[in-house]
Amino acid sequence: TVSRALKDHPDINPKTRKTVKEIAKQYNYIPNRIAQNLLQNKSYIIGVIIPEIVHHFFSSVISGIENVAYQNGFNVMLCQSKESYEMELQNVKTLLSSHIDGMLLSITKETKDFTHLENLQEMGIPIAFFDRIAEEIDCDRIIVDDFGGGYKATEHLISQGCKNIAHLYSPLDLLIGQNRYNGYIKAMENNDMPIYDEYLIFCDTYEKALKETKKLIQMPTTPDGIFCGNDETAIGAMKIIKKHGLKIPQDIAVIGFTNSYTSTISDPELSSVDQNGFELGQKAANTILKRIAEEANSPQKPTTQILDTEVIVRESSKKIK
Repeated sequence: TVSRALKDHPDINPKTRKTVKEIAKQYNYIPNRIAQNLLQNKSYIIGVIIPEIVHHFFSSVISGIENVAYQNGFNVMLCQSKESYEMELQNVKTLLSSHIDGMLLSITKETKDFTHLENLQEMGIPIAFFDRIAEEIDCDRIIVDDFGGGYKATEHLISQGCKNIAHLYSPLDLLIGQNRYNGYIKAMENNDMPIYDEYLIFCDTYEKALKETKKLIQMPTTPDGIFCGNDETAIGAMKIIKKHGLKIPQDIAVIGFTNSYTSTISDPELSSVDQNGFELGQKAANTILKRIAEEANSPQKPTTQILDTEVIVRESSKKIK
């Protein structure tokens, strides 16, 4: 009777209905939506696992996911792996206990074993990767053109007159790191530019950039351009360049990758490759919602969507010729 009264069922006497609602209001009663959804065998929850919430790119992706999810009556449950494989495993368990209808995730730098994701598929839970993917798992993928972005960033430095270009690259066991690295190599080869092994340095954090950039500028031939695998690294590189009395971009031009908020407030403002995180998040959400709505007996083949990148030119790389 209470349940029907709260739902304004016509079989309930108006006076009873009014009394029930008054008592519910008095005790701040809120219907248990989870219990209601479980009766329909759906939770209307999308699980999302990201490596770092403080990263501008991932926060943009989350905004895009939430924008689409909420428009379609779904809630988003967000977990942060903090670049830890063990935390990623715990995130998956947490989301499973919340009876999610589907999962979007970007794997950590440590993730090499994908058993936990294979288990999800065996349980019939749709999953899709965004940004960082595991090629071993056959599912939908929404990524940016990291190869093209790396190529464009390097070619931009070449167009500004840079002759000796270094690359501070991200982990090569991640596809995004491989593709940005390969984009750099291809642009250098296509423009007949020399590639020096000592200019290729694994460096993916601000702290590492402080150390590695110091080594770079102390080499017999100092690079006149640096392409960094992310903006955090680029900001660190610029700090060291300026600390040693060199001018940006006159002596060394710098470009990053992500087009984060910090790129617009650095001194000088940082040129960067825009990954269009918000749009990627929207596409990821639309993709997983289609999978959730898909008939179990007629699954469609997994798709890979690749978003284009754009070089945003600012003071750090724009040389006056």
